[in-house]
Amino acid sequence: MDVNLTPSGPPETILPTADQGMLDRIEASGDNLPALSQVVADHPESLFAWAALGDAIEGAGSGVDFAVRAYSAFRVGYHRGLDSLRKNGWRGSGYVRWRYESNRGFLRCLAGLARMSAVIGEESEHERCEEFLRMLDPTWPPAD
Repeated sequence: MDVNLTPSGPPETILPTADQGMLDRIEASGDNLPALSQVVADHPESLFAWAALGDAIEGAGSGVDFAVRAYSAFRVGYHRGLDSLRKNGWRGSGYVRWRYESNRGFLRCLAGLARMSAVIGEESEHERCEEFLRMLDPTWPPAD
């Protein structure tokens, strides 16, 4: 657990580093949906796996079917991410910054949820997700 108290603002939460073997499997899977689905099945707690699956579904096609499936993957990753943040000391406020690679799985899920919310016409959720991203990391969106 890594929660840093800063004298100049809210606390900052940094999630634990993801398993490198699992990250290698994600990378080796590319955009292959069955392979990514297997990584998710083997590592359902992995925010990086859910983010990769959502990204791959989003990139696999257009239309509401792909948008809803990607939305679902990102939403699961987002909720698992909230659980992980709480487990690691986050209490509903404070920074979760992109600059820490271990936070990127969660932030990718939240950003994907924002995008897919807009695609399916869920504008209020899109706006909430966008605002939440900026609250978690005031420098959002990342340059990289």
